[in-house]
Amino acid sequence: MKNVEIVFIPVPGSGHLVSTLQFAKNLIDRNNTISITILSIPSPFPSSLSSYTNSLVASEPRIRLIDVPQPPAKPPSIESFKSPAKRFSLYIETHLPNIRNIITEIVSSHAKSDSVRVAGIVVDFFCASMIDVAKELHLPSYLFMTSNTGYLSFMLHLPAYHEQNGEVPKDSDPEWLIKGIEIPVPPRVLPVALTDGSYSAYVKLASRFRETKGIIVNTFLELETHAINSFSDDDQTPPLYPVGPVIDVDDGQAHSNLEQAQRDRIIKWLDDQPQSSVVFLCFGSMGSFEAEQVKEIAAGLEHSGQRFLWALRMPPPKDKGMMPSDCSNPEEVLPDGFLERTQGKGLICGWAPQVEVLGHEAIGGFVSHCGWNSILESLWHGVPIVTWPMYAEQQLNAFRMVKESGLAMEMRLDYKKGSGEVVGADEIERAVVAVMDMDSEVRKKVKEMGEMTRKAVKDGGSSFASVGRFIEDVIGNNCGPN
Repeated sequence: MKNVEIVFIPVPGSGHLVSTLQFAKNLIDRNNTISITILSIPSPFPSSLSSYTNSLVASEPRIRLIDVPQPPAKPPSIESFKSPAKRFSLYIETHLPNIRNIITEIVSSHAKSDSVRVAGIVVDFFCASMIDVAKELHLPSYLFMTSNTGYLSFMLHLPAYHEQNGEVPKDSDPEWLIKGIEIPVPPRVLPVALTDGSYSAYVKLASRFRETKGIIVNTFLELETHAINSFSDDDQTPPLYPVGPVIDVDDGQAHSNLEQAQRDRIIKWLDDQPQSSVVFLCFGSMGSFEAEQVKEIAAGLEHSGQRFLWALRMPPPKDKGMMPSDCSNPEEVLPDGFLERTQGKGLICGWAPQVEVLGHEAIGGFVSHCGWNSILESLWHGVPIVTWPMYAEQQLNAFRMVKESGLAMEMRLDYKKGSGEVVGADEIERAVVAVMDMDSEVRKKVKEMGEMTRKAVKDGGSSFASVGRFIEDVIGNNCGPN
């Protein structure tokens, strides 16, 4: 059998790149005729992701990395638009000509050797514009949905909503009835991109999804049974491949010396704490709070009486991009005497090795922004979540986890980063105490789902079978567009 190559086009964001690379690794582990080429789009922000990508590629001889050159035209500046999603989509599109040239060269070189053929292109959903390259080269394209099937259902619903209404939704609108989501969805928990200036960009992205030959989703049947089954009789949508959870459970990211020292400090502290006694607060790569909110969190933690590990990060200076930074001097933003009063009972850190922390036996609860990777990681380790969504689709994730599946504890469902809203210490205290209840129904359900999570990716599991079906389908492709 001729060997096949699959070209992956991920976006340079940690919430997307890590799961994409892990899925690529899963494919070559399952089938020795497959090789993977990753087209690496440079990040528009300072990032350590390149070190992670390089370390994974260096350990896998059948994965190669091609850096996509920065286009000659200056990409949109990171301050150009209010909307992160719109800005990011436009930035990705500027790389389309260079990506076309690279894939054309790959196809041409294989045609000469006749030993390997390009079997398909897998694009991140933010790279939907790259579907055009696949069509031009008569190659099948597949969409990689780094979020969940409920979010996919929302995106597939969006073009029809736009055609019917033609305007940005408002919080006062009627609840949305979305195929794939069991309960009506209040507009206030829909992705923030709909109301921050990205509405048209999202409609444009979503309108391309059905042009692919298949949609790979980082989820599993047992977690989203209704959502996945809702597509079983949908002849308008390409086949779904639920292949999750796709997470880096071994935390294979390459760390700087500073990060390694921080990791060692955190793990040493956790090693000294009783089992399931620590609540972990961490809000993703872009999560941060202003000083007023930091003080409320601190007061809530102190009054709760719970042990805590808090990844405290501060917003970037005004007009200095989007990425938060570690808090270099916590005393400046924390209440007077807080560090002294909580010494031994709490630890403040900046960056934290989230997967490793969630897997530590001392962790008993997780206050989270509800990014999809974080949800999957918490389920994998059986750690219940308190919902504090910030941006992207996190409000919808939080709503579904609380209201639809009962796998998270509600603090906020519609909080939006940058809104100016301050969550009070009393509310935070109640949520922290609730999530650390060892006998709660949510904890029991999360533990049960954690067992299903691990079974799904093992031989005989639902996602294991789905990965196998994707491999069969992609290898069975004859050259030809979708």
